Amino acid sequence: MQYSETADEFSAVGPEALTRQQVVDVARGRAEVRLTELAEQAVGSTRKHIAALAAAEQPTYGVSTGFGALAVRHIPADRRVALQHSFVRSHAAGAGAEVETEVVRALMALRLSTIATGHTGARPETAHALAALLNTGIVPVVHEYGSLGCSGDLAPLASVALALTGEGEVFDPAGRRRPAAEALAESGIEPVVLAEKEGLALTNGTDGMLGMLVLALRDLAELIDVADVTAAMSVEALLGTDRAFAADLQALRPHPGQASSAARMRALLADSEIVASHRGPDCTRVQDAYSMRCAPQVHGSLRDTLSHTETVADRELAAAIDNPVVLGDGRVESNGNFHGAPLAHVLDFLAVPLTDVASMAERRTDRMLDVARSHGLPAFLADDPGVDSGHMIAHYTQAGVVTELKRLAVPASVDSIPTSAMQEDHVSMGWSAARKLRRAVDGMTTVLAVELLTAARALDLRAPLRPAPATAAVRDLLRTRVEGPGPDRHMAPEVAAAEELIRSGDVRAACEPLSA
Repeated sequence: MQYSETADEFSAVGPEALTRQQVVDVARGRAEVRLTELAEQAVGSTRKHIAALAAAEQPTYGVSTGFGALAVRHIPADRRVALQHSFVRSHAAGAGAEVETEVVRALMALRLSTIATGHTGARPETAHALAALLNTGIVPVVHEYGSLGCSGDLAPLASVALALTGEGEVFDPAGRRRPAAEALAESGIEPVVLAEKEGLALTNGTDGMLGMLVLALRDLAELIDVADVTAAMSVEALLGTDRAFAADLQALRPHPGQASSAARMRALLADSEIVASHRGPDCTRVQDAYSMRCAPQVHGSLRDTLSHTETVADRELAAAIDNPVVLGDGRVESNGNFHGAPLAHVLDFLAVPLTDVASMAERRTDRMLDVARSHGLPAFLADDPGVDSGHMIAHYTQAGVVTELKRLAVPASVDSIPTSAMQEDHVSMGWSAARKLRRAVDGMTTVLAVELLTAARALDLRAPLRPAPATAAVRDLLRTRVEGPGPDRHMAPEVAAAEELIRSGDVRAACEPLSA
């Protein structure tokens, strides 16, 4: 899942919130990070409070005690470095496949952002080392499993913290998996010797699930526009009408996302000879099937869900997540801000309308392949039906993905499993919600790619009638990678080519000037 990005040269990281675009720039565009002067001051000032608490006789959680269910033990000063390193080593307990580079870079940038608020108690040199990892392109190996989305994304963030200390494994700037100590030495980064509080400061955040949410928001903003395009192409190819998308009809139900998708579909179908060919009094069809007529309503629901989720993401980007947290007056207080529920809920929420948009696309694809419902198109859009199968099995692939999306739409956040000797007796499963949403975004891309291939072929088969300028531009773009109608060809590369055109942003760009 790599959607194209053009990043700024660097992102300034200070006490104020990072923007979603900055996170994307660092995660995908490899923008460098720089701590601002205000961040340096905030981190340095807070560290003085931690140093004072470390020297005090009264124990402070996370500074001079054990962690979680072991917080009752006071740790003497000469064992606290060992405490921090033991914490990181034991918490870097992930398993499964390696998490994608863009996700790891996102969570690193977000942890640095929280440290820069001055509320974690980490030292300036630790913040600089984390920034150096990002800027040199070293990516710690983070595994798929290990976070329950409560007490933060512990195992994933601990893997990053472990790399900072020169232990564990990383991918070096050339993408080779190597021992962290070797990669740090080659890049001139001194391994960090963790001081009091820094084990928690580096691991106790929602950064993994938030990073994945920000990346999904970026991807889905692209995909919902593409869904409007493929839906318009299908409506046109199926001899549907654009009258149901009229502004005055849409205004009767004032959901902003619905209005946006309807306006886009009207613009995409403007000046279509195919649509105009059946507008007259001779047309006996009263109304189109729901998968055509109701596309703005379903697409609009995803748009409105995205808007709500952006609000949640922006609030979390402005948060300083740690436990305990250092307040401005120097107090160190335990709290529950690390609980991932607000993110887990919207991560699950996004998967539901995403699946519905994909399900509707599959229904339109099926209509184009069925002679009983396609209004004159050949069976399965085959060149010689019977000898050729056309798009029959491409639709099977699409249907299989839609079925998988329905499983991925089952929420993770309603689950919980108690851990840490019942100290952590309710967890968010936000990391799991984020992981399945990433798979769902990939699946939606495939579903739209198959609809794009099918609708473009159907539009070609409507010749000599010409499609709308906007949909024709998308069809012509596809034809630079995939041939037009003809005898059966190897279909898998064509699906992959359509996916790539969607991911690159080219599909959206091809029609944007004509559909604004």
